[in-house]
Amino acid sequence: MPSLVRADGRILGETEAGVGLITLNQPERLNALSVAMIAGLAEILDAFEADPTVQVVVLTGAGPRAFSAGADLTEFAAQRGDAAAERDYDRMIVGQRQRLARFSKPTIARVRGYCLGGGLGLALQCDLRIAAEDSEFAIPAVRYGYACHFDFVQRLVGLVGPAQARQMLFTGTRIDATEAARIGLVNRTVRDEDLSDTVVDLARSIADNAPLSLRAAKLAVEQATHDPEARDIAAVEAAVAACFDSADYREGCLAALDKRAPRFTGG
Repeated sequence: MPSLVRADGRILGETEAGVGLITLNQPERLNALSVAMIAGLAEILDAFEADPTVQVVVLTGAGPRAFSAGADLTEFAAQRGDAAAERDYDRMIVGQRQRLARFSKPTIARVRGYCLGGGLGLALQCDLRIAAEDSEFAIPAVRYGYACHFDFVQRLVGLVGPAQARQMLFTGTRIDATEAARIGLVNRTVRDEDLSDTVVDLARSIADNAPLSLRAAKLAVEQATHDPEARDIAAVEAAVAACFDSADYREGCLAALDKRAPRFTGG
């Protein structure tokens, strides 16, 4: 797949060895998220969803200063000026904003520098978050007089629990990468110079596994986070059955008996 460019170059996509990389590419504005960038992100995710060679996606920010400093404040007055405008804005982008959460393949947020507000919201929609030691995290909505949407808060509470979520939401203060790892906001912190290699190694180790098994595992974990009455158990059971009926399952068993690496095809 050729490189993908969206939002006038502020969202970039490329693939290599089973890994799709999406870059928030507005470093001069700390990768602040505009409406066009969110739409571009959703479009590239659609392309990666349809590409059978992509098994895992990494989301990162350009430059050394920020993963993303959050929503582009220059758009607030025009598009989010009051409650009615916010509802219109939300209806316009809600599907695009949640596209990352609905993505069927594993996703990793590679975080360096500021990860704030809507930028943190994007990172929370990824399955895994690996952060450089220089990273900082915050939800500054209370300092600007607005509030986070429920899907953002729900994911935050699911990761760090209600007590830590309240502290982040009520104070808007920043926490460093060590504290983020302690409360479960990120999976792991690494030295700044090791971040890229660590994420590449993790992504490729995931991409080497059976695609149907990865999707079944992701679906099961996601459904486990829902209230029991909202869970789609039938979909989970169908995904599990598809694994056992697959050629990859037979290949995995044969490879184990032959003491060799399996050659999965996704079928």
